[in-house]
Formats: sequence, structure tokens, C-alpha cells
Amino acid sequence: MRYGQAFAFVWSYWRQQPFRLAFLAGALFASITCDVLLPVFSGRLADAVAMSGGAIPASPEVGAALRALAVLVALEVIFALLRIGIFRQWIRLASDIMPRIMTDVFYRVQRFSTDWHTNSFAGATVRKITRGKWGYDLFADTLFFGLVPSALVISGMTVMMTLHWPVMGLFLGLVLAVYVGVSYGMAVHYMAPANEAFIRSDTRIGALLADSITCNAVVKAFGAEKREDALLGENAETWRRLARFAWDRDTNLHIVQRLIGVVMMTGLLGLCLALWAKGRATPGQITMVLTSFFVISGYIRMLGQQMRNLQKSVNDMEDMVEFMHLPLGVQDRAGAAPFRPGRGAIAFRHVTFGYENQPEPLYRDFCLTIPAGQKVGLVGRSGSGKSTFVKLIQRLYDVQAGALLIDGQDIAQVRQESLRAGIAIVPQEPVLFHRSLAENIAYGRPGATMEEIVEAAGKAHAHGFISRLTDGYETLVGERGVKLSGGERQRVALARAFLADAPILILDEATSSLDGHTEALIQQSIAELMAGRTTIVIAHRLSTIRGMDRILLFEGGRLVEDGPHDALMARAGGRYQALVAIQTAHATGAANADREEERSAS
Repeated sequence: MRYGQAFAFVWSYWRQQPFRLAFLAGALFASITCDVLLPVFSGRLADAVAMSGGAIPASPEVGAALRALAVLVALEVIFALLRIGIFRQWIRLASDIMPRIMTDVFYRVQRFSTDWHTNSFAGATVRKITRGKWGYDLFADTLFFGLVPSALVISGMTVMMTLHWPVMGLFLGLVLAVYVGVSYGMAVHYMAPANEAFIRSDTRIGALLADSITCNAVVKAFGAEKREDALLGENAETWRRLARFAWDRDTNLHIVQRLIGVVMMTGLLGLCLALWAKGRATPGQITMVLTSFFVISGYIRMLGQQMRNLQKSVNDMEDMVEFMHLPLGVQDRAGAAPFRPGRGAIAFRHVTFGYENQPEPLYRDFCLTIPAGQKVGLVGRSGSGKSTFVKLIQRLYDVQAGALLIDGQDIAQVRQESLRAGIAIVPQEPVLFHRSLAENIAYGRPGATMEEIVEAAGKAHAHGFISRLTDGYETLVGERGVKLSGGERQRVALARAFLADAPILILDEATSSLDGHTEALIQQSIAELMAGRTTIVIAHRLSTIRGMDRILLFEGGRLVEDGPHDALMARAGGRYQALVAIQTAHATGAANADREEERSAS
């Protein structure tokens, strides 16, 4: 990423606070003026002292010295007061902007496409955002407190010396130009590639740690701790090698900068002594040059470090800035209206849709109508289009042609959040937040009362196991709900759907993680939940959808059979009939095997 892109990103936030920024700029310029004037009045003080020639000074010399001293003290006091004001306002600026950057990036990441999230490591994404936030902090501090003051002070000192001794000013200007040019060139072309490789390795470490820790149950199940140790060790070794390489290059840049600083010191002091030897410089002027050199030297040393910090901060912000420029997966149209939930009628009108990584569309000119309140089962082999059907209803993807209407409203023309609020989903593998059980159940209806939460849990037969927990509904469930069993997570997801009370209900084999006893208990509750709602059930076990009003059989994105269970079973040689026969044969074979095993054991 170029410096201009980084500055444009930072400026987009700074300009939102123009009055504070104006104060900071004015105060900074005033404080820099104090630094530039410091050598001038140091020289005047030295000249006043030198006028006595070693004898007891007369009143005019004492007065001149005291006036110069008073100005020096005033400059230091003003400088200190200005700096205090700058720091206080800078803290407020940074504390306002850094959370805003984080929330803005999070806003975009949350709205990236489903495919983007599927293909991205969560741990790496988190690391990029947090590293980018602190990258902004380093960039802003470096620019405002390092590079800008250094450039202004050095420019002011150079102009001041040029006005007194053009040769000395020319020499200083040339050395400073070489210093800045070499520092910039090495930072961009020498350090940046090493830093970028190191940051990629650092991101990889974060992604690997998050992936392994999140999947710790799998690691333990296969006794793979040593394998994960070895994998992290390999990546840690790569990190060590790249870190050393990047840091060595940083040290090399520092060495080059110090050498140029030595050349500057030698030239300035040598010219100063030559002028003094020829009687062309007073003691005060010599003092001014020496003071200027020490001021410039301090800023030069800081400038070198700031150039290195600037490059590091740009590298740290790169991924975060990229997030801000990536297109959102599905965007609300300009002026999109809120979705108005009705009874849940769904209509696919000549829909064409295909995934980016597939050469041909999955759906082509697809038409289907589901009346409000109808219960529909989706069946078909993996990849046939069942899950895509549901994702399009949620508008996780936009169709390439045609339209998808719910209650007569084109979902591409309404706000996504309001649309999804009208759809309750119970996935096959529910994911819970590492929050309390009450918060997880109420996620579908923010602001629900505790009584409503408990009622929903009771309908899902979750209240029993929740009430036995020490902290009850305040129990934290662990990351992704790992502290609960699969069946318990499923019941929490069902309770969430009960509480959402949406007109459209989507069930992805919602009872697959439950034992037979618990499944039988909640089937009646599920039936109550489906009553009066448009219900779409993705079925893996065909026995669970026999009571649906309608069953849709998909093959390759095409609807090949459509009708109730009995009608489809009555079709001689039908595809649905064949699928039922296969599942029945598997179930019969498994039951016979279990009975045979029991007889052998007895």
C-alpha cells in the first residue's frame, strides 16, 4: 500500500473533526516556532555575555542578557503549555477515531458475502482488524508528532542558516535532501517487502492459533496435539526467520541514517569553525549554529525512527484499508424500503442464479410459488440446489436474473436486515455466541422479556436442562456453544426460533442432533411452531417430511418432482419413490445388523 492511500484513509477520519484539527495544527505550528527561535535567542544571550570581554559587565550587557534569557524562558513555557494542550486534544481525537475505525471495518466485514467469510480465516481477520487499528495510531502519531514537526523545524533552521551563511544553508539543505531521499527509498524498496512478508507470517500465526484452538475437540479426538504443535512450530520458525530479516533491515536503515548524520555534523561544525577562524562569525552566531545543530540532530534522529515507524504503520494498516475498499457481497439498494412481513407467500419468477466458481448457472429461468402458510419439504442429493434455495430466500446472494418475491415484495428492493427479521432459521448445526443462554435465545428478538425467553425455552424442551445448570439462563455457553451437547444446542436454536415468531420458518433437519426420546417430545412443539407459518424443511431423513403439504425434489438446480408424499410415492419409477426405497433399505439393514449383534453378544 502506498503512503498516499494510507494518508487518504487517515484524512477521511481527521476531516470529520475540523475544529479540533485546526486547533491542533495551529498549536503545533506555534510550538515549532518556539523551537526554531530557540537558537536565535541562545545566540543573542551568548553575544551579550561575550560583549563584556571577561570583565565585569556593564548595565547594557546585563540588560541584553536578561532580555535574551527572559525570551528563552518564555519560549520554553509557551512550548510546554502548547504541548500540554496538543496532547490533551490529540488523546481525544485518537480515542474518538480508533473505535470508529474499528466499528466501520467491522460493519463492512459483517456484510461481506457468505463466500468471503467461508474462504477467510476468522482468526486472521480479527488479527488484521486489531493490527490495523494500532497501525492507524502509529501512523497518526508518526505523522503529527514526528514527520510534520521535523520537516517544519528542519526547513526553518535551514532557511535561518541560509540567511546568515548561504554556503552553510546550502550544505545543510543538500545533506537533508540526501537523508530524506535515502530514508524514503530504503523504507519503501528495502524495508517494505521484508515487513510485508513478516506481516503475512504474523497473520498466518494468528489464523493457525484460532483454527486449532477452535477445533480443539477434533484435535483431542484424534490425539493430534503433537501434530498441531509441530505445525505451529514450523510457522513460528518461519515467523522467526522473517522477523529477524525485517528487523535486520530496520537496523541497516538506522546505520545508514546515522552515517549521514555524522556527515552533516562534520560539515556543519567544520564550516562553523572555518567562519570563526576568518572572523566572519561572532560567539553568538557560533552558539546559534551549535544550538541549531543540536536541535536539528535531535529531530534528524527522530525523523529516522519516524520514517521506519511510518513504513511499519502503513504495512499494519494495509489489510484493514483493503477491507474498506472491498465490495460488499450483497448491498441494499439506494432508497431501499423496510420489508413488510405478511403471511409468508414466496414466489420465484424466472430466477437465474449461479455461483462465481461454477461455469454454468445452478438455477436457470426457475419459477415456483409457495402459498402463505404452506409446509414444504426440500429433498435431493448434495449439490442439487436445496441449500441455495434457502440462501436466496434469505438474500445471502442476489439473483442474476428474474426476481424473488415474498408477500409480493421484491426482496432485492428491501433492506436485508428487515427481510431476515421476518425469517426464523433452525440450522442442522446451530452456532451459539459465547454469551449467556438467555442472550442466545433472545437473539432473534432483541428486548424480549425473561418470561418470554423462559416460555420459548419451555416449548423447545430446553428449560429442563437450563434450570439444572448452576447459573441457569445466565450460563455462558462457550465459544460457538461448545459447553453444550449437540442436542442442547439444537434445543436452544429451536427456542430462538420460537421466540422470533417470524412468518417464515426454515428448518434444516432441526431434530437431527436429538435423541429419540427428546425428538418425540418436541415434535408436537415443532408442529405448533409451524402452524400458520410458511415452513421450509431441508430434509435429509425423508421420514421427517411425510406430513408436509408439499415435497420438492431437486436435481442440478431443476425441480423434477413436486407434490405431497403420497402422490409422489404413487408415481411408478419416480425419483422420490426411489430415494425413499434406498433410505428404507439402509434403515432395515442397520436394524437387522443391530439385532444380529445383540444375539451374538447374548
